[in-house]
Amino acid sequence: MAAGERAPDVRLKSGPGRWILLATVLGSSVAMLDATVVNVALPRLARDLDADMAGLQWTVNAYTLTLAGFILLGGSLGDRYGRRRIFLLGVVWFAVASVLCGVAQNIEMLVVSRALQGVGGALLTPGSLAIIQASFTADDRPRAVGAWSGLGGVAGAIGPFAGGWLVEAAGWRWVFLLNVPLSAVVVLVAVRHVPESVDPGARGRFDVLGAVLAAFALAGTTYALTEAPGGAVSPTVIAAAAAGGVAAAVAFVAVERARGGAGRAGRATPRPMLPLEVFASRQFSAVNVVTFVMYGGMGVMFFLFVLNLQVVGGFSPIAAGTALLPVTAAMLLLSARAGALAQKIGPRLPMTVGLAVAAAGTLMVGRIGADASYARDVLPAVIVFGLGLSAVVAPLTATVLASADVSHAGVASGVNNAVARAAGLLAVAAIPPLAGLTGDAYDDPSEFSHGFGIAMAVCAVMLAGGAVLSFLTVGDDALRAPSGEAVEPECKHQCGVGAPQLQPEPEAAPGRPHP
Repeated sequence: MAAGERAPDVRLKSGPGRWILLATVLGSSVAMLDATVVNVALPRLARDLDADMAGLQWTVNAYTLTLAGFILLGGSLGDRYGRRRIFLLGVVWFAVASVLCGVAQNIEMLVVSRALQGVGGALLTPGSLAIIQASFTADDRPRAVGAWSGLGGVAGAIGPFAGGWLVEAAGWRWVFLLNVPLSAVVVLVAVRHVPESVDPGARGRFDVLGAVLAAFALAGTTYALTEAPGGAVSPTVIAAAAAGGVAAAVAFVAVERARGGAGRAGRATPRPMLPLEVFASRQFSAVNVVTFVMYGGMGVMFFLFVLNLQVVGGFSPIAAGTALLPVTAAMLLLSARAGALAQKIGPRLPMTVGLAVAAAGTLMVGRIGADASYARDVLPAVIVFGLGLSAVVAPLTATVLASADVSHAGVASGVNNAVARAAGLLAVAAIPPLAGLTGDAYDDPSEFSHGFGIAMAVCAVMLAGGAVLSFLTVGDDALRAPSGEAVEPECKHQCGVGAPQLQPEPEAAPGRPHP
C-alpha cells in the first residue's frame, strides 16, 4: 500500500500514539499561544519600538490576516503533498518567523514578521488534527481528538502566565524566541514518530487565486479601517485600499462561484477554496453571521483587556496575563456540559442566554479602571464573561456542522473558523480607533480608560446582537443533521476561544480529514 493509502492503525495508548499526540499538541499549541501571549507583551514592545496604537493593532492583525487568508489552502496542501510534510514545513516556517519577530528593530519589521508567522500557522494548524485523523484507529480517534483538545486547553491556560513571566524576567522578545526550542522538539518528534499520509483522491490544481484574493480583501479592508481614524495616511491611499479590498472580495466570490460551476460541469479547474453551495443552508449562513458578530466582539475584548489592565490598572505583565484564567477554567469545566444540554433542548436557548451573559460580562469589564482590584473588579467580570462564553461556543460550532451536508462537514468547519478569525481581524482594526484609541493613547491612562469603556460598550452591543440573532435564526432542531441524525457537540473536552476548532471531516474515506 502507498503511504497515503495506509489504513489508520495507531492506538492512542501505544508508544507511537503518545509520540504523535505530543507532536500535534505541541505544534498546534505553539501557534495558538503566540496568538494570545503577544497581547501581554504589547505595552513593553510599544515603548521599545516607539509604536503607536495602529502599530499595536497591526502586530496582532498581521498574524490573523495571513492565518485567516491561507488556512484553508494549508489544509489542501497537506491532503495533496503529505500532512506530516506540510505540518513540518509550517513548524519550521513559524520558528524562522518567530526569530525575525524576536530580533525586530522597528515596528514595521515586527509586523512583516508577524504576517510570516501567520503563514506558518496556516500550514501547521490544519495539519495537527489531520494527522490525528489519518493516524489513529477509528476506535481511538475520538479520544485522541479529546486529548488533543484538552491538552491544548491546558497550554492555553499556562500561556498568558508564561508570557507575563517572560516579559518581566527576560523581555518581550523572548515571547517570540521561546518558539524556537519548542518548534525544534516538534520537528524531532514528528520526523521520527509521525507517519506520513495523503488523500489519494486529492487531484487537480489548487485554488491559489482564491486564497490570494481572500488575503487581499482582508488586507485592504483592514488597512483602511486601521489607518483612516489616525489621519497619518492620505485619504486617497485609504480610499484606494478600501476600494481594492472590496474589489478583491467581489472577485473572490465570482472566482469561487465560477470554479464551483466548472467543477460540476466536469471541466478541469481548481477546486474552489470556498464552495459557495454550503451557504445554500439558511441555518449555516445564519450561524456564521452569529459567529462573525460574536468573535468580532470577543477579539476586541481580548486585545484591549490586557492592555487596559497594564496601562490603566497598573497591573504587572504577569498579573495581567493571568487575569483571564477564569475564562479558560470555565471553558474547560463547562463546554462539554453546554454541548450536551444543547443536544437535548436545542442550541437556540444556550446560544441566546450565553451571548447575553457574555455581553453583561463585557459591560462589567468596561468598568475596570484606575486602582482596580482584581478580586473586586476584575474577577467578577471575567467569571460572568467566561460563563457566557462556555454556554455558547460548543452549541455554535456543533450547529455549524449540523447545518451543512455531511459531504461538506470539513469545509463547513473550516469556513466557520475563517469567519471567526476574519471577524476578530476586522473588529480589532475598526473598533479601537472609532473609540478614540489612536496614536499614543496607550501612554495616557486617562485617555485609554475613556476609549476602553466605549470599546467595551460596542463589544457588549455586538454580543447582545448575537444573542438576538441566535434567538431569531437558530432552530431548536438545528443539531439534527440533514440525514436526521443528531450531531455530537464538537467540544467534548475543551473549546478554544480564539476561533472554532478545525474539525476533521467525517470518514468519507480513510485518512481524508479535509475536502
